Amino acid sequence: MGLAAQSVMAAGLLGFCARRLLAAAATRGLPAARIRWESSASRAVVTPSTVAGKRAPEPAAEWQEDPELEEENLYEKNPDCHGFDKDPVIDVWNMRVVFFFGFSIVLVLGTTFVAYLPDYRMHDWACREAERLVKYREANGLPLMESNYFDPSKIQLPDDD
Repeated sequence: MGLAAQSVMAAGLLGFCARRLLAAAATRGLPAARIRWESSASRAVVTPSTVAGKRAPEPAAEWQEDPELEEENLYEKNPDCHGFDKDPVIDVWNMRVVFFFGFSIVLVLGTTFVAYLPDYRMHDWACREAERLVKYREANGLPLMESNYFDPSKIQLPDDD
Protein backbone atom coordinates (compact mmCIF):
# COMPACT_ATOMS: atom_id res chain seq x y z
CA MET A 1 0.00 0.00 0.00
CA GLY A 2 1.42 3.36 -1.00
CA LEU A 3 2.18 6.26 1.31
CA ALA A 4 -0.56 8.38 -0.22
CA ALA A 5 -3.16 5.65 0.35
CA GLN A 6 -2.02 5.22 3.96
CA SER A 7 -2.25 8.96 4.65
CA VAL A 8 -5.74 9.06 3.10
CA MET A 9 -6.84 6.11 5.24
CA ALA A 10 -5.32 7.66 8.39
CA ALA A 11 -6.96 11.02 7.73
CA GLY A 12 -10.29 9.33 6.98
CA LEU A 13 -10.06 7.34 10.21
CA LEU A 14 -9.17 10.50 12.13
CA GLY A 15 -12.13 12.30 10.58
CA PHE A 16 -14.40 9.37 11.43
CA CYS A 17 -13.27 9.39 15.08
CA ALA A 18 -13.64 13.16 15.34
CA ARG A 19 -17.19 13.02 13.98
CA ARG A 20 -18.09 10.24 16.43
CA LEU A 21 -16.79 12.30 19.34
CA LEU A 22 -18.74 15.35 18.19
CA ALA A 23 -21.88 13.24 17.74
CA ALA A 24 -21.50 11.75 21.23
CA ALA A 25 -21.06 15.23 22.71
CA ALA A 26 -24.16 16.51 20.89
CA THR A 27 -26.38 13.60 22.00
CA ARG A 28 -25.36 13.98 25.65
CA GLY A 29 -25.92 17.73 25.63
CA LEU A 30 -22.25 18.49 26.22
CA PRO A 31 -20.94 21.75 24.84
CA ALA A 32 -18.85 21.19 21.77
CA ALA A 33 -16.48 23.70 20.29
CA ARG A 34 -17.35 24.97 16.86
CA ILE A 35 -14.25 23.84 15.04
CA ARG A 36 -13.51 22.85 11.49
CA TRP A 37 -10.61 20.53 10.76
CA GLU A 38 -9.27 20.03 7.26
CA SER A 39 -6.58 17.55 6.29
CA SER A 40 -4.06 18.78 3.77
CA ALA A 41 -3.05 15.24 2.76
CA SER A 42 -6.44 13.67 2.06
CA ARG A 43 -8.65 16.75 1.73
CA ALA A 44 -11.02 15.39 4.43
CA VAL A 45 -13.11 17.99 6.29
CA VAL A 46 -14.56 17.47 9.78
CA THR A 47 -17.20 19.86 11.11
CA PRO A 48 -19.49 19.54 14.13
CA SER A 49 -23.21 19.00 13.77
CA THR A 50 -24.95 22.16 12.54
CA VAL A 51 -28.07 21.61 14.63
CA ALA A 52 -27.33 21.64 18.37
CA GLY A 53 -29.31 19.29 20.57
CA LYS A 54 -30.36 16.94 17.79
CA ARG A 55 -28.85 13.54 17.26
CA ALA A 56 -26.15 13.76 14.67
CA PRO A 57 -26.45 11.44 11.68
CA GLU A 58 -24.22 8.41 11.45
CA PRO A 59 -20.76 9.64 10.51
CA ALA A 60 -19.79 9.31 6.88
CA ALA A 61 -16.60 10.29 5.15
CA GLU A 62 -16.95 13.68 3.50
CA TRP A 63 -14.40 14.49 0.86
CA GLN A 64 -13.69 17.92 -0.47
CA GLU A 65 -11.67 18.19 -3.62
CA ASP A 66 -8.95 20.78 -3.83
CA PRO A 67 -9.97 23.33 -6.46
CA GLU A 68 -6.34 24.13 -7.19
CA LEU A 69 -4.58 21.02 -8.51
CA GLU A 70 -1.08 22.41 -8.94
CA GLU A 71 1.13 22.42 -5.88
CA GLU A 72 2.14 25.77 -4.47
CA ASN A 73 5.78 26.70 -4.54
CA LEU A 74 6.88 27.72 -1.04
CA TYR A 75 10.02 29.40 -2.40
CA GLU A 76 7.95 32.03 -4.24
CA LYS A 77 6.27 33.15 -0.99
CA ASN A 78 9.32 32.65 1.23
CA PRO A 79 12.70 32.56 -0.57
CA ASP A 80 14.42 31.49 2.68
CA CYS A 81 12.18 28.43 3.06
CA HIS A 82 13.83 25.45 4.77
CA GLY A 83 10.96 23.06 4.05
CA PHE A 84 9.66 22.56 7.59
CA ASP A 85 6.47 24.66 7.47
CA LYS A 86 4.56 27.11 5.27
CA ASP A 87 4.77 29.88 7.88
CA PRO A 88 8.21 31.56 7.64
CA VAL A 89 8.54 32.12 11.41
CA ILE A 90 7.68 28.51 12.29
CA ASP A 91 9.91 27.33 9.45
CA VAL A 92 12.94 29.19 10.85
CA TRP A 93 12.31 27.99 14.41
CA ASN A 94 11.85 24.39 13.30
CA MET A 95 15.09 24.62 11.32
CA ARG A 96 16.92 26.01 14.36
CA VAL A 97 15.57 23.29 16.65
CA VAL A 98 16.48 20.50 14.21
CA PHE A 99 19.99 21.79 13.70
CA PHE A 100 20.52 22.43 17.42
CA PHE A 101 19.52 18.91 18.38
CA GLY A 102 21.11 17.37 15.28
CA PHE A 103 24.51 18.98 15.64
CA SER A 104 24.93 20.24 19.18
CA ILE A 105 23.33 17.38 21.02
CA VAL A 106 23.90 14.37 18.76
CA LEU A 107 27.31 15.14 17.28
CA VAL A 108 29.01 16.95 20.18
CA LEU A 109 27.59 14.97 23.08
CA GLY A 110 27.57 11.74 21.06
CA THR A 111 31.26 11.95 20.22
CA THR A 112 32.05 12.92 23.81
CA PHE A 113 30.14 9.87 25.03
CA VAL A 114 31.97 7.56 22.61
CA ALA A 115 35.35 9.10 23.54
CA TYR A 116 34.79 8.43 27.24
CA LEU A 117 33.43 4.90 26.91
CA PRO A 118 35.21 2.35 29.11
CA ASP A 119 38.17 0.39 27.76
CA TYR A 120 36.86 -1.87 25.01
CA ARG A 121 37.86 -5.50 25.62
CA MET A 122 40.40 -4.29 28.24
CA HIS A 123 43.02 -3.45 25.59
CA ASP A 124 44.53 -0.58 27.63
CA TRP A 125 44.69 -2.76 30.75
CA ALA A 126 46.50 -5.52 28.85
CA CYS A 127 49.15 -3.04 27.63
CA ARG A 128 49.67 -1.66 31.13
CA GLU A 129 49.92 -5.17 32.59
CA ALA A 130 52.50 -6.19 29.96
CA GLU A 131 54.61 -3.10 30.72
CA ARG A 132 54.43 -3.86 34.44
CA LEU A 133 55.56 -7.48 33.90
CA VAL A 134 58.45 -6.38 31.65
CA LYS A 135 59.68 -3.93 34.31
CA TYR A 136 59.38 -6.60 37.03
CA ARG A 137 61.31 -9.22 34.98
CA GLU A 138 64.04 -6.73 34.04
CA ALA A 139 64.44 -5.65 37.69
CA ASN A 140 64.71 -9.27 38.92
CA GLY A 141 66.99 -10.47 36.10
CA LEU A 142 64.45 -12.90 34.65
CA PRO A 143 64.04 -13.48 30.90
CA LEU A 144 61.28 -11.38 29.34
CA MET A 145 59.61 -14.44 27.76
CA GLU A 146 59.69 -18.09 28.80
CA SER A 147 59.07 -21.12 26.64
CA ASN A 148 56.59 -22.55 29.18
CA TYR A 149 53.50 -20.63 30.16
CA PHE A 150 53.23 -22.63 33.42
CA ASP A 151 56.10 -23.86 35.61
CA PRO A 152 56.58 -27.53 34.60
CA SER A 153 57.64 -28.54 38.14
CA LYS A 154 54.23 -27.52 39.49
CA ILE A 155 52.20 -29.52 36.95
CA GLN A 156 51.07 -32.94 38.23
CA LEU A 157 50.59 -35.41 35.41
CA PRO A 158 48.60 -38.65 35.77
CA ASP A 159 50.46 -41.97 36.25
CA ASP A 160 51.38 -44.07 33.17
CA ASP A 161 49.04 -47.00 33.90
